[in-house]
Amino acid sequence: MSAPEATGALRDCRDAYVRAVEELAAEDSRIVAVVNDSVGSSKLGKFRERFPNRLINVGIAEQNMVSVGAGLANGGKIPFVSGAGCFLTARAMEQIKVDCGYSQANVKLCGISSGVAYGELGATHHSIEDVAWLRAIDKLTVIVPSDSWETAAAIKAAAAHDGPVYVRISRMPVPDIERTDMEFRIGRAEVLRQGGDLAIIANGTLVHRALAAAEAVAAEGISARVVNMSTVSPIDVEAIVAAAATGAIVTAEEGLAHGGLGGAVAEYCAEHAPVRMRKLGFPGFLPTGSASWLMEQFGLTADGIAAAARELIAVRNA
Repeated sequence: MSAPEATGALRDCRDAYVRAVEELAAEDSRIVAVVNDSVGSSKLGKFRERFPNRLINVGIAEQNMVSVGAGLANGGKIPFVSGAGCFLTARAMEQIKVDCGYSQANVKLCGISSGVAYGELGATHHSIEDVAWLRAIDKLTVIVPSDSWETAAAIKAAAAHDGPVYVRISRMPVPDIERTDMEFRIGRAEVLRQGGDLAIIANGTLVHRALAAAEAVAAEGISARVVNMSTVSPIDVEAIVAAAATGAIVTAEEGLAHGGLGGAVAEYCAEHAPVRMRKLGFPGFLPTGSASWLMEQFGLTADGIAAAARELIAVRNA
């Protein structure tokens, strides 16, 4: 079987998100959308047209938005609470913690335009901390899909899941990942490429870059396993153990590596499967610049991942 690749046109995962929510709403009258004056950026205009009585716009009031979502969940609805990731998760952290996590409300939090998609608007609009602080909330499922197909699959899985879920939805266009196993399960990692020299664990917009990096180092005789760890909480510990068995792990994510996916993998490995690691991600507050420029500057590219893989192999073999 050939290794999966990223192919075809670049796609905005928000389109897959809204199509999935509309399909769910057409089949289930409990599905509602709650937004913070973000119908446009969430691309929910068609949903509003089709289901005018099932979209609640609370205005620019993220704390209220999450609490309204929790109230609707307590009334038997399945709310998709949709807003820019930076504002949804930062401004409404207490409500996410208490009204959703602690109360186990059946709310689906959708962080739109996550990561550095709002690049030129600067650090106030970058959503790079969201995975780090949300995975600290007990019993809150955190999912970072890799492409349009996985975004739609994650939304449908979130709707079927009983409990609070955060789905990180990319605005930065990404190619589709070719797959032979078209099944998404919360909490299960996806091995996209086999390899025995090291493992690259990535999610979100870094998955197609990880595959390209593995292809590049393969030409140099390095066999890299590529793991799509789309669910960060609960994390797939069996996949981490298998990755650690290669002797080296590179993690890559469009967010803070300390506390995010890299932090989660490192925490588990430190206690259960010690292994050499390199965590690729953003270091903290970022300068103003386009999303592509920021990714280049901080090595979140296929070349950057390949370089980290080479360095790890060199250190291990020294």
